Amino acid sequence: MRLVFMGTPDFSVVALKALIDAGHEIACVYSQPPRPAKRGQKERPSPVHALAEAEGLIVRTPLNFKDEADREAFAALNADVAVVVAYGLILPQAILDAPKQGCLNIHASLLPRWRGAAPIHRAIEAGDAETGVGIMQMEAGLDTGPVLLEGRLSIGETETTGELHDRLATLGGSLIVEALERLPALSPQLQPDDGVTYAHKIDKAETRIDWSEPAETIKRKINAFSPFPGAWFELNGERVKVLRAGLAKGSGQSGEVLEGLTVACGEGAVVLLDVQKAGKKPASAEDFLRGSPIEPGTILD
Repeated sequence: MRLVFMGTPDFSVVALKALIDAGHEIACVYSQPPRPAKRGQKERPSPVHALAEAEGLIVRTPLNFKDEADREAFAALNADVAVVVAYGLILPQAILDAPKQGCLNIHASLLPRWRGAAPIHRAIEAGDAETGVGIMQMEAGLDTGPVLLEGRLSIGETETTGELHDRLATLGGSLIVEALERLPALSPQLQPDDGVTYAHKIDKAETRIDWSEPAETIKRKINAFSPFPGAWFELNGERVKVLRAGLAKGSGQSGEVLEGLTVACGEGAVVLLDVQKAGKKPASAEDFLRGSPIEPGTILD
């Protein structure tokens, strides 16, 4: 098929690779404009932009589609389908209507649960047992369109957003290839009104660990916010990011270190499995304690 691909971050790269490997004609790739990188503030193209250029594909990076010329240029591509994956812009109706068979979105949740910006984070934070990927026919509402195809994955007990992100990206790549192969025979399923939830962006104010919360809540947040933006606490005035946690036995004052990196919570305790000091590499609890011993009874901030 003749496709337009619209995506920006690493999650989108897997789908673009899958479509190229499947032999589809990629008429053009749309991505967010290059942004200043942290070091040196030099503008860096998005992961999708970089892959597309490496593959010799045409890349466009409009700030939005308010300009009539940008909308006309998109329509002139005469695409069969536009595949949209974490593009980062809300598409106007003129763009949604331009491809012959519309725009298909790869969304990383089991719709209508976790519409919105951070479905992977919020599924782990909520303690969902499973999640998945839906191939959705796009319409004007936020992730409200009918679902054409769906795949499911179980969420591991201590699985992080980073790990689940990679598994879902792989699933999304295989599903979009399947969806395009079967497109004429697929029957769009309207999303039910019941079960709608919204995955709001992660606010940095959420990320500081509140040890007075139940252990289950803290464990979920730590794993949900890993690797980015990262749940954290302070030790001797220094911020320590926690990258993975599990439940543990024990009780004590909220924030009290019981043994090793087992910490008492408002209810129960958590064990901090992987941590990272500011400016340092991630470390296991054992390696961390070797360089920064913590006495039992210490109260973490």
